[in-house]
Amino acid sequence: MLTSPPKLYRPFLSGRYTVSAGLYRLGVQAVPWVGPDASSVLEGHTFALDRESPRFVASKAAAHRRALHEYAGEAGLTPELREAALSFVARTLARESGGVMTWDGRTFTNHALGWSADLGLRWGRLKDLRRFNAPLAPLIADLTPVNALDFLGLNAQEDLAIIARHPDGGDWLAAVHVLSPQHWDPRDKLGRDFVAVHEPVAGSGPMNATAARLVDAVISRGPFVRFAWGVAMSDRLDHHPVAPLDPDRNPDTHFDPERAFLRVERQTLTGFPEAHGALFTIRPYISPLPEVVADPAHARLLAAALRTMTPGQVAYKGLVPLLPDLLAWLDGLDSDG
Repeated sequence: MLTSPPKLYRPFLSGRYTVSAGLYRLGVQAVPWVGPDASSVLEGHTFALDRESPRFVASKAAAHRRALHEYAGEAGLTPELREAALSFVARTLARESGGVMTWDGRTFTNHALGWSADLGLRWGRLKDLRRFNAPLAPLIADLTPVNALDFLGLNAQEDLAIIARHPDGGDWLAAVHVLSPQHWDPRDKLGRDFVAVHEPVAGSGPMNATAARLVDAVISRGPFVRFAWGVAMSDRLDHHPVAPLDPDRNPDTHFDPERAFLRVERQTLTGFPEAHGALFTIRPYISPLPEVVADPAHARLLAAALRTMTPGQVAYKGLVPLLPDLLAWLDGLDSDG
């Protein structure tokens, strides 16, 4: 598992940039534009473990050491929803890890990270953390997870969030463990409803207008997978607003194709109707832009999609100083082809 390459997704091949739910039913609806040939693939997995795992572990560990409270927290998370969500994470991580991780209902073990712990999922308890020699053990040797959510989140390449809904109506973000945020602060979202969480996203108005139906679908009719994408000038995973500055969205950074990346977030949504909530996972896939658009047809469609962005969306994605040179480069690739 730890030697397999990460997948390459190209959501821009629609030729348009959109802010919408864009939900595909996991295991039912094929996801288009996957892999080198941009084919349609039926996906059923929630978690993906691949050769990027050491980089994710190192990045998450660095964020954890720096300021865990800026990335993780809870707000009105019920014991029932905590247990439903974390039980799903534990058993699904183990099932989809190809034997790297195991879960017996009490003890979760990661044979790559070299640790195991007994978990009380209803109350988020973590007991008896044990360590042993393993390939990636040095990356987390000095870390002590604070609870079950923190422990499970450190084992996954994906970030985790839990959405809650009151039986009488109203939803809120009840928990986050997001150590690879893309220029947003998880603390700003915690405890807020779907509309407030997405309001800062340029172009989210039409999606927010259907918030109640979307939340109901996520909780009652999933699981789903969706994708968000953008062009970044760094392959760093953690872009928390108060993390150390890097080239991405630095006003002094200029477009350079050799330092540009496509960042795609694969997001899954799994509902727990009886517990009145859902689990939301976020996994960034970061690919060098020249590789992504090596086919001139792909360069043409990325340029087309970028040209459909509104000024607000260009600004939100941090592309204002980059877009003219980026489009000129893409157009040149298309002409050369």
